[in-house]
Amino acid sequence: MKAIGYQKSLPVTDPAALVDIELPKPVASGRDILVRVEAISVNPVDTKVRRGINPEKNEYKVLGWDATGVVEAVGDQVSLFKPGDAVWYAGDINRSGTNAEYHLVDERIVATKPASLDFTAAAALPLTSITAWEMLFDRFGLTSDSSGTLLIIGGSGGVGSIMIQLAEKLTRLKVIATASRPETREWVASLGADDVMDHSQPLQQELSRLGLENVNYIASLTHTDKHLAEIVDIIAPQGKLGVIDDPGVFDIMPFKRKSISIHWELMFTRSIFETEDMIEQHKLLSRVADMLDAGDIRSTMVNDFGSINAANLIRAHALLESGKSIGKIVLSGF
Repeated sequence: MKAIGYQKSLPVTDPAALVDIELPKPVASGRDILVRVEAISVNPVDTKVRRGINPEKNEYKVLGWDATGVVEAVGDQVSLFKPGDAVWYAGDINRSGTNAEYHLVDERIVATKPASLDFTAAAALPLTSITAWEMLFDRFGLTSDSSGTLLIIGGSGGVGSIMIQLAEKLTRLKVIATASRPETREWVASLGADDVMDHSQPLQQELSRLGLENVNYIASLTHTDKHLAEIVDIIAPQGKLGVIDDPGVFDIMPFKRKSISIHWELMFTRSIFETEDMIEQHKLLSRVADMLDAGDIRSTMVNDFGSINAANLIRAHALLESGKSIGKIVLSGF
């Protein structure tokens, strides 16, 4: 089968950073389903792994986690899907990725693809939807009755783009997103953000401009280390901070005086440890699919980079690494 991989961690400017390869077609067993991949999207985690992890000698590492496709075969313990089902999912970071014609994935982290979206538009959403959902509802413990203010730092990226929509539709929170360029400010406003702040300016100053002293919840999606001191100042006493990026230093002591709870969110945790509640990702993706089909939220796809091949994936990685990507980058077909 066709796939895209690499043998050495290289800068995205190197032609060998990602290459087209041929690999054996996998075989489904146990709770795995074999998916014929129709479309994928690219996430920051793809670039982080490519830059930081070298595969075993003479082996290829295949990246990619978001995918939509059609079930080709099922293992002998599979009960949720059958061949021919259209599915979407975000995979398992410990396994070979979705940048391949066929991919094995545990059925418990897969759901039926939203019927209202084609494979390409749907591929933009699984990983970011799981991340946003788990932070809002599992980490912060929000409900449909939750009120107060949510600040999303880095609102125009993939996670921020779906988090804005989920928070607006499923809670009573006032949602503020940060964005610094005219196009990103317009994007987050179009997704339903109640207000927009410029994260290139002092956050306290921007909050005061909106007539607010502090915020109850902060989802820090990027550049947490840059904003950490400001976050201490603007988060309300007994507030909650959620983090998904990788700050080099994270001192929690300044948060003690306000009794702030700190929450890490990694959507791969359930699949890495095969937790007892692993099936929750199947359930939440099913809920998100229902919301898409009802027109409550929309796809966050912004860029369609064409066919799934090394050249187009290198373009996608380069755009993500530039820090100027909006929403999600999607590729489809081999």
